[in-house]
Amino acid sequence: MGSLFNMPLESLKGVGAARVRLFAKLGVKSVGELIRFYPRTYEDWSSPCSISEAQDRDVCCIRARIERALPPARIRGGMTLYKIIAYDDSGTITITFFNQKYVYEKLRGGGEYLFYGTVRAAGFFYEMTSPMVSTVDKAQIRPVYPQTAGLSSRQTEDAVRQALRLLPEKMKDPIPEYIREKYGLCSLERAIREIHFPGDVQALEKARERLSFEELLVLQLGLARLKGGRQEYTAHRIRNDCSREFVSRLPYKLTDAQSRAIDECIRDMMTSGSPMNRLIQGDVGSGKTAVAAAVCYTAVKNGLQCAFMVPTEILARQHFEALSALLEDTGIRMQLLTGSVSASKKKSIKEQLSSGEADLVIGTHALISDNVSFSRLGLVITDEQHRFGVSQRSALISKGESPHIMVMSATPIPRTLALMVFGDLDLSVLDELPPGRQKVDTYLIDSAKRVRAFGFLKKQILKGNQCYIVCPLVEQNEQSELQSAEEYIEKLRNTPLGDCRTGLLHGRMKADQKEEVMRSFSEGEIDLLVSTTVIEVGVNVPNATVMMIENAERFGLSQLHQLRGRVGRGSDKAYCILVSDNQGDTTKQRLSVMCRTNDGFLIADEDLRLRGPGDFFGSRQSGLPEMKIVGMSSMEMLEDTQEAARDILEKDPLLSDPEHRSLRGEVGRLFARTGGAQLQ
Repeated sequence: MGSLFNMPLESLKGVGAARVRLFAKLGVKSVGELIRFYPRTYEDWSSPCSISEAQDRDVCCIRARIERALPPARIRGGMTLYKIIAYDDSGTITITFFNQKYVYEKLRGGGEYLFYGTVRAAGFFYEMTSPMVSTVDKAQIRPVYPQTAGLSSRQTEDAVRQALRLLPEKMKDPIPEYIREKYGLCSLERAIREIHFPGDVQALEKARERLSFEELLVLQLGLARLKGGRQEYTAHRIRNDCSREFVSRLPYKLTDAQSRAIDECIRDMMTSGSPMNRLIQGDVGSGKTAVAAAVCYTAVKNGLQCAFMVPTEILARQHFEALSALLEDTGIRMQLLTGSVSASKKKSIKEQLSSGEADLVIGTHALISDNVSFSRLGLVITDEQHRFGVSQRSALISKGESPHIMVMSATPIPRTLALMVFGDLDLSVLDELPPGRQKVDTYLIDSAKRVRAFGFLKKQILKGNQCYIVCPLVEQNEQSELQSAEEYIEKLRNTPLGDCRTGLLHGRMKADQKEEVMRSFSEGEIDLLVSTTVIEVGVNVPNATVMMIENAERFGLSQLHQLRGRVGRGSDKAYCILVSDNQGDTTKQRLSVMCRTNDGFLIADEDLRLRGPGDFFGSRQSGLPEMKIVGMSSMEMLEDTQEAARDILEKDPLLSDPEHRSLRGEVGRLFARTGGAQLQ
């Protein structure tokens, strides 16, 4: 199947240049990728229900016979309404179409058809509006694919059917036969065909089980090989513990959790010849920066250089200012290296890093540029590490000789996944909040209460506080009802917030524009900041007391928790207001979790339970490759795939044996999506 990943989509009939561009938007650029482009859900036409069995608002398939067609009727807007009465042994149903004369005329009296759509019940009367229609010989489970404007699921389905005809008769299966037999997995060929066009529900589940197992196995093999590629010896073993000297300089007392984390880091760097590999995982506001400062202080006092990489310029500047204050008068020479630094300043900073004149550099991706080198890089720290791909972290680490590594995350990852995601790291958990951090009261409202919420924000602003409003989009999309940050500000003019000093912040703004807006907000020149999720990390404004989030159902719980963490950083009471008109039970259940607890770990566990692990794989949460099919039910096979990975690597650490070469190819393809990580 490997050759199909080199076959262009234009090889398929009906797939021209325009459609190729649309497939590319969905991440599909070859016939092989199309075959691995799995349906997001399915329409089950295989088990039609009777009319009387259908419940109000059910999406279902009904098999019924045409009794008669009612005369077409013109309605407002120049539309024509077509109605057909159909029946089965249990009752009758009205089938309604708008402006679909061709469907109306195709349904002949006495003919039997399948109707797939949403049933509406009013007393004893049933109606289905604009359903999909098929002949009874098409009673099957049909795939529904992710879509983009101009490319429908049915068009993708046609292309997939063609692609499957190109599969070789004997496919090379990445999972060795001894592993398939041990865990009862079907062949890849069967799984691929059944995941797209399953014969029945059981066949679909068997295919999903096989492909999920493969995806988790490939992920874990890749992680194991990345970990195994690191040197086990470091030349940067420190001799003197200077952390207590640093802590004595602080104007406040550390929490027990912070002290414990610092001790664990120093012990790693002193007592072993191996480099420290430690994750500092703490909830929003738990004091990770102070821990990092103590470890940096000790490293520099032992003659080492430190590199501190963060995902955004805003966060880099914030850390630079915070660490400058913590390390003032210590003799530690600090620099800030970001994309917006002038060319002459960059040149000077790089020379100081190369010569050893600079002890500690804080920066963005600029740190991993080819022309950045260090004299004695002994400690690498990445903050909000989930924002970096595997290869980006590796690029910074490679600038030193097996440096000590600390990664920090304020995005709690469920304990169920922690062993796999961070299996190479020792874990320090900051499970206490420093004095002054307080619980943020969280409320869920619908849009009918929005104006009342605006009044609450106005009262906070009149008291001298500041507020955030977060919207999912930057510009209004005509096909979306989501709140737009730009149009939102225009609408605020006619609300109680209309006379407030309002700022706009979003990801499409230039770096200097973002910096200016955040500077104005931080210094109190802006009362209300309307923003996209660019403020999820890297914004620390103690005077901000309200976080209002529009279309809250569009965000994962962990992301909502991150946004909420932007308030409650000062002495005044803080609030979070979630706005959603989605009345679905799952949405209500998810968002109510935010109202019940401020514990990020509990929230992450609940997010995993309700949404599955998809949001935790991929750069959004972990910096790992995005999973295509792994779902909540797949979590039970984690231990099996870990065991299988160990078995394979014990036999063949380099995956070079013939029976493992296809598996090696899949590992390479998966990790190429993290931003170019190469696994040799």
